[in-house]
Amino acid sequence: MLSKRLVSTAAICLVLAAGTAACGSSTSDGKGAGSAQKLDTGKLSAQDIEKQAKEALASATSLKMSGTVGTDGGAMEMNLALDNKSQCTGTMAMPGMGKFEIISDGKTSYVKPDTAFWTNMGGPNGAKAAELFKGRYLTGFENDPSMGSLTSVCNLAEFTKKIGAETGTNDKVEKGATGTVNGVKTISLKATDSKGEVSTLQVATEGKPYPVQIEHTGSKDNNGKINFSDFDKPLTVQAPPADQTIDFSKFKDQMKAA
Repeated sequence: MLSKRLVSTAAICLVLAAGTAACGSSTSDGKGAGSAQKLDTGKLSAQDIEKQAKEALASATSLKMSGTVGTDGGAMEMNLALDNKSQCTGTMAMPGMGKFEIISDGKTSYVKPDTAFWTNMGGPNGAKAAELFKGRYLTGFENDPSMGSLTSVCNLAEFTKKIGAETGTNDKVEKGATGTVNGVKTISLKATDSKGEVSTLQVATEGKPYPVQIEHTGSKDNNGKINFSDFDKPLTVQAPPADQTIDFSKFKDQMKAA
């Protein structure tokens, strides 16, 4: 039960990619290559801006995303930094279930649930798991069929690929107003799908045209707002000490014996 719910939580990270024709995002700090670039928002069509935003996102070496995504039980919260070396660090929280921390150094992934998460997700042995594994990271689950997909959260290449693949070809995309979002000058793109659900993407108009924010409104279990920042900022990840980890296979054996 625990592993299945963790995997579903990881999958929710990408839910907004299916909700808009122009998903993606970030705040550029205006430094480095391309900082002098400016989008000609007057001449470019919404589709042109969308295309440039996707290309900028695909070229990013790292990013940070934070915000909420709607689920059946309420809003899921995420705060993750990831790069193109499959490194990541951050937290995810499910409504009414608790929070877990995830770390990946590019080779090995680690997940540390909090007490509430262990208790809610461990089934009949939840309370015992919470006490037994308090402060410990699960690791060694990359090849486990029920847990392996959790590591896709840390794969920036997969993230950008999904955004490109999930584009709604029938979505209507329109240019909106220019403004400032999270301290970045932006132009908005509004995509409306066949169900009438709306996604609004804010794209940086100075520097690389990274998307800065995406907000999806429609069915309550698919609403959300994600902010993107720290594009191309080097990510430093430190694996937890061995005495703070437990191998996933040993965890399963101990839970069976509990």
